[in-house]
Amino acid sequence: MNHHMIGFVIGRILLTEAVLLVLPMAVALLYGEAAAPFLIPMLLVAVCGLLLSARKPARTSLYARDGLAVVALAWLLMSLFGAMPFVLSGDIPRFVDAFFETVSGFTTTGASILTEIEPLGRGILFWRSFTHWVGGMGVLVFVMAILPMTDGHGMHLLRAEVPGPTVGKLVSRMGDTAKILYGIYLALTVIEIVLLLAGGMPLYDACIHAFGTAGTGGFSCRNLSVGAYDSAYFDIVIGVFMLLFGVNFNLYFFLLIRRFRDVFRSEELRAYLGIVAAAVVAITVDILHLYGSFASSLRYAFFQVASIITTTGFATADFNTWPSFSKAILVTLMFIGACAGSTGGGIKVARIIILVKTSLGDMRKMLHPNAIVTVRMEGKPLSDKHIRSVHLFITVYLLVFTVSLLLLSLEGFDLITTFTALTACINNIGPGLEMVGPMGNFAAFSDFSKLLLSFNMLVGRLEIFPMLLLFAPSIWKRKLPAKKN
Repeated sequence: MNHHMIGFVIGRILLTEAVLLVLPMAVALLYGEAAAPFLIPMLLVAVCGLLLSARKPARTSLYARDGLAVVALAWLLMSLFGAMPFVLSGDIPRFVDAFFETVSGFTTTGASILTEIEPLGRGILFWRSFTHWVGGMGVLVFVMAILPMTDGHGMHLLRAEVPGPTVGKLVSRMGDTAKILYGIYLALTVIEIVLLLAGGMPLYDACIHAFGTAGTGGFSCRNLSVGAYDSAYFDIVIGVFMLLFGVNFNLYFFLLIRRFRDVFRSEELRAYLGIVAAAVVAITVDILHLYGSFASSLRYAFFQVASIITTTGFATADFNTWPSFSKAILVTLMFIGACAGSTGGGIKVARIIILVKTSLGDMRKMLHPNAIVTVRMEGKPLSDKHIRSVHLFITVYLLVFTVSLLLLSLEGFDLITTFTALTACINNIGPGLEMVGPMGNFAAFSDFSKLLLSFNMLVGRLEIFPMLLLFAPSIWKRKLPAKKN
C-alpha cells in the first residue's frame, strides 16, 4: 500500500473542502450572519490538507486497495470536518448529531435529526444542502475534475466511489472523464434552478432544492419540504429532474456525442422508466379515494415515486398515511434504487436486471442441464466474474443489513420504524415510515444508533466494500518485495 500517496490525495481532498466552505460563508455574510462557524473549520481543514499534500510522493501509483482506502477515509474526514459549522454555529450543538447530519448530506441520504429547519441560519442551511451537491457525483470525482493527482491510476478511485456494478472511462484520461461528468451535472443543476426561478421560487430556495435534486439527497429549507409550496409546477419540475438525475450519466454523454441509438437501446433505462410508470399507476389508483381526483392522485404519486426510486427523499405529501399497498410499493422502490452511474442510491436497477436474468438462466439449466445459457446486459455477454461480483454485493449487503437491523432493534422502537429507518439510511433515501416518516425525523435515536446509521449511510453510498475493508488489517500492510532464493 502506498501510504504516502494516500495521504497526499486525502490532503488534496481536504484542501478542496476548505475551498468549498467559502461558498456557504459568503451566503452567511450576505444574510448578515457570522462567518466564524465556516472560517474556523476552513482554516483547520486547509492546514491539515497542506501538511498532508505539501510534497508529492516520488511513487504516485494508486492501486485497488489504495483506492478503496482513499475513498473511505476521505468521506469520513470530509464528514468529520464538515460537521464543525453546525456545532460552532450552535444550530446543532451536539457533535454526534452534527456528524449524522453531515454524513446524511454528503452521502445524499437526507435523513435528519432536526425537528425544525426554518429557524436555522441561511449559511448553515446552504452548507447542509450543498453537501448533497458535492457528494452526489462523488467527492473524489469532484477533486479529480479540478486537480490532477495520479499518473493514470485514477480508475481505482472512480471505481471505488461511483455507484453501480460497472465503471468505465468516457474518454482516455480519467481527469477528462471526471470533468465531463461534472460538466453535465452542473448544466442540469443550472437548468433546474432556472426553471424553478421561472415558476416564482426565490433564488435561495431554488438553489437549495436544485442541490437536493441533483445529489438525490432531499434536504429542504422548509419544514414541509417541497410540499410547503403547494405548487403543481414545482412538483413536476423537481419530479422530472429527480428522474433525470437517477439516469446513468454515461447516457447523457452519449447524447452529447450523438450516439442516440445507444441511449434508446439501454436496457437499464427502459427497465427504470418501466418500474416508475408501473409504480405511479398502481399508487395513483390506490390513493384515489384520499385525494378525490385523478389529477391530484397522479401528481402526488408521480412525485413520491420519483423521490423514492431515485433515493432523493423530498416529500409533497405524508405518504405515511397512505394505504399499506402504496407504502409497500415505496419500500420496494427504496431497495431497487436508481440506475448505475447516477447520483441515486439503492441496489441499482442494473443489479436487479442481472439477478433476474441469472435466476431465470439457472432455472433453465435445471430443466435443460446441457443447455448453454449466456447472460447478457445491454446486448453484451456478462462474464462469470461480473455475475459473481453482483452476487457478492447482494450477499454482503444482506449480511450488513441483518446485523445492523439486530443492533438497531435494541432501541426498542416498533419494527416498521426500525426496519424503514435502516432501509432509508443504507439505501440513502432519507425518510422511512412511522417515527421516521416524511414528517418525522431521527432525533429520538440514541448516539450509538445515530453512529450506526451514519456508518450504514456511508456503506450504502460507497457500495459497501470501501467502508468494510477499512476494518481489514491486511489492507494497511505494506507490500514487501518477494525474497529471492
